[in-house]
Amino acid sequence: MIFLLMLFFSSSNLYADEVSEIRAMTKEKVDVVINILKDNNLSKNEKKEGILTTIDELFDFSLMARLSLGKKHWKSLSKSKRKEFSELFVERLKLSYLEKLDLYTDEEVVVDEAKLTKKNRVEVLTYLVTKDDKKEMTYKLYKSKKKGWMVYDVDILGVSIVQTYRSQFSGILKKESIEQLMERMRSASELGS
Repeated sequence: MIFLLMLFFSSSNLYADEVSEIRAMTKEKVDVVINILKDNNLSKNEKKEGILTTIDELFDFSLMARLSLGKKHWKSLSKSKRKEFSELFVERLKLSYLEKLDLYTDEEVVVDEAKLTKKNRVEVLTYLVTKDDKKEMTYKLYKSKKKGWMVYDVDILGVSIVQTYRSQFSGILKKESIEQLMERMRSASELGS
């Protein structure tokens, strides 16, 4: 019995240590992005490149693409179409992210608590704080076998990015084919470039 209790508490401590490390890693990446945004010596393009490099290390964009399209539609795609859809989705998501960063002035980002929600799932609560307001964001991470902890979704003010895209894509796919959806995405990425 004592052995089982020791095993339980040591595994709890292991998870607690790992959750603390995930919080620290998330804070480090957020701080890097904020420092890049605040660096007046960098051009707008240098800032964007630095930010994209930082978030590429933290976000699993391919998984976000798959989750956003949904299992049924994802399974219907060939390998090459899955790759193309993922690339189009990632381009769209990054463009949206960079557009939002253009609105950044001097807000503070506070990385609050991290909590284990399932065995290999952690949520990190953060706040975007201005002098008048405090907006909640939750980074959802999972443990990848190859890359360690990666973000697979972000809730902004309680709204999931993945669920928002899935809802949009689902609505389009009720009336149009997957190829038409991808054509829309291609057109949007051409307009953004």
